[in-house]
Amino acid sequence: MHNDMKGTVMKAIVCTKNGPPEVLQLQEVKKPSPKDDEVLIKVHAGTVTQGDIMLRKLNPLLILPMRMFGVRRKRIPGHELAGEVEAVGTDVKQFKPGDVVFGTTSGLSVGANAEYVCLPEEWPTGVLAGKPTNLSFEEAAAVPVGGMAALYILKKGDIQSGQKVLINGASGSVGTYAVQLAKHFGAEITGVCSARSMDMVKSLGVEKVIDYTQEDFTQNGQVYDVIFDAVGKTSQDRCKNSLEENGKFLTVQSTTHENVENLLYLKDLVEMGKIRPVIDRCYPLAQTAEAHRYVETGTKIGNVVIAV
Repeated sequence: MHNDMKGTVMKAIVCTKNGPPEVLQLQEVKKPSPKDDEVLIKVHAGTVTQGDIMLRKLNPLLILPMRMFGVRRKRIPGHELAGEVEAVGTDVKQFKPGDVVFGTTSGLSVGANAEYVCLPEEWPTGVLAGKPTNLSFEEAAAVPVGGMAALYILKKGDIQSGQKVLINGASGSVGTYAVQLAKHFGAEITGVCSARSMDMVKSLGVEKVIDYTQEDFTQNGQVYDVIFDAVGKTSQDRCKNSLEENGKFLTVQSTTHENVENLLYLKDLVEMGKIRPVIDRCYPLAQTAEAHRYVETGTKIGNVVIAV
């Protein structure tokens, strides 16, 4: 690299086109500069989520409408991050250089699988807050997406202390947070997962664990006040006989909404020791394609992190 280029470029994972993990390539791209309302973040860690997999494999027919919304063909993936504020725009009030932060990007064109990312201080879809003091950057990066999705959906269930709650897919990113949040709300929890995840799910505080390969929870005669399908693998119709008369069925397939209040709520619970991220594997930035390949197997437990 020429000396006069230093400081103006960064390493980033670029999604060169839509397709298999091999379309993700480590490239040198222009380092972003913050606009007046933006924060420039030196990224220490990101993640690979199921949403990242879906965006990478996106149907080419969807590309044109997305480009109308400013989504470029050459995209940097990565929806959640933790890092350090390096510079701020003139209108930014809440953050200053040196602040350690975590949060989400808008997730469509400018992602966190890069050495730097610029985010608006306030954004309708992505959010930013101070990093929990008791987590490493790698741990903090794994909180926002799964944590906010679980919190937003569980709030719809209005869980009361003593209620019986079943979480289907209790070992995934959303599921591990859903278990811990439902526990915090005082519920008695049954977790559904694979045999290899059972010990981990028990460690999060569930009363009962069901191995879905051995038992169908919709056929065992048990009933629950709330069923949360955290993997999108069942339906309200299939679960109707497993719900109490006024029981609620919640699904990760419903639309979620990220906001800074929910992120700060999660931060408080993390700092109080009430919830913690579960991390399966951590890959260096250059091996992001490998991380995608692993997440795509559908066997990950909790979160897969990218160390930048």
